[in-house]
Amino acid sequence: MNVLRKHHKTAPVDVRGKTVLKISHFPIINKALLNSTHCASLSIPPFQTKQNKAMKPVFTIMSALLLAVIATVNSCPPSDRAALLAFKAALHEPYLGIFDSWTGTDCCHNWYGVSCDSESHRVADINLRGESEDPVFERAHRTGYMTGFISPEICKLTRLSSITIADWKGITGEIPKCISTLSFLRILDLVGNKISGEIPYDIGKLNRLTVLNIADNQISGRIPASLTSLSSLMHLDLRNNKISGLIPRRIGRLGMLSRALLSGNQISGPIPSSISRIYRLADLDLSMNKISGLIPASLGKMAVLATLNLDCNKISGTIPPTLLTSSIGNLNLSRNGLAGKIPDVFGPRSYFTVIDLSYNKLSGSIPRTLTAASYIGHLDVSYNHLCGRIPAGAPFDHLEASSFSHNHCLCGKPLRAC
Repeated sequence: MNVLRKHHKTAPVDVRGKTVLKISHFPIINKALLNSTHCASLSIPPFQTKQNKAMKPVFTIMSALLLAVIATVNSCPPSDRAALLAFKAALHEPYLGIFDSWTGTDCCHNWYGVSCDSESHRVADINLRGESEDPVFERAHRTGYMTGFISPEICKLTRLSSITIADWKGITGEIPKCISTLSFLRILDLVGNKISGEIPYDIGKLNRLTVLNIADNQISGRIPASLTSLSSLMHLDLRNNKISGLIPRRIGRLGMLSRALLSGNQISGPIPSSISRIYRLADLDLSMNKISGLIPASLGKMAVLATLNLDCNKISGTIPPTLLTSSIGNLNLSRNGLAGKIPDVFGPRSYFTVIDLSYNKLSGSIPRTLTAASYIGHLDVSYNHLCGRIPAGAPFDHLEASSFSHNHCLCGKPLRAC
């Protein structure tokens, strides 16, 4: 009531100790005042006077107006609703009925997978994930998948913060080029579909984007240079596509990046040394590509890099000693063209869950300092040109013969005696 007094000069009328408000107190209905909290305070005491009976139609009109205002506040803007319906029209999902709720005006609360910003009431999130723990998807593997394409109409939802259209297997078409106009977008997750075409060339305009996940699709072309302008990007997942060309030379500009997953593509050329400037990077996976050249020694100087996977490329040269004295705990350099000796730099601070150096051209002996490491969970040096005696003790006493097989002249347990 104090809020109402503040906004209206005419004082309320006191009748039998009860405060009521005349309709004249509302020359203009203020939506900010007519929310559910204020509506609860507008209780009208019962009166038996003729005056009160005459006011009943007025309060009936007021109630109708209040309900209309509340309904308007709860519903999303017609333009957003129209864009959602156009987006839906491009998709086909006849089995699970996830679009059955997409009726009526209240898309903010009643439409499955849609949520809105609490202040603007504009559509902020679209979350449609195919393989999910949500009970609505329990029949997904038995009944089929969503097909169709992502309509450019989605770009009319200009306040979108999150787009997740993932794991449907059958969605085709391209990433709408207009996606780069969604300046509020923070998450773009399209993993697990059959989307083709290229990454929009101007995707770098999305300066709020923190997650870009388009793995397990059929994306082709190069990684656009503008991607290195995504200053807020923390998670980049481009795995299992048909992306070719070079890793952008200026990738080191992605200062917030913690995971860079680019495996299973056709990326070629060297590893840019600028990657080592991404001081938050903890997981770098470039496996199963066509990457060539040397491994930058600076990768071993990264403060938080814990996983480095360069498996199945065309990398040559030697193993930088810095990789074996760094924070990296999961190191996979297998199936490359690495030569020379394994650096003998292990010590009490060495802690590895995995060291996989198999299928290279490494020579010399197995470093004895490996026995000084605090922990090595799995070591694989098979299919190289190593010679000499396998050191005794941990970690060698729990490794199988397959970890040392197909070398020139290795001997000792678990292989043949020397």
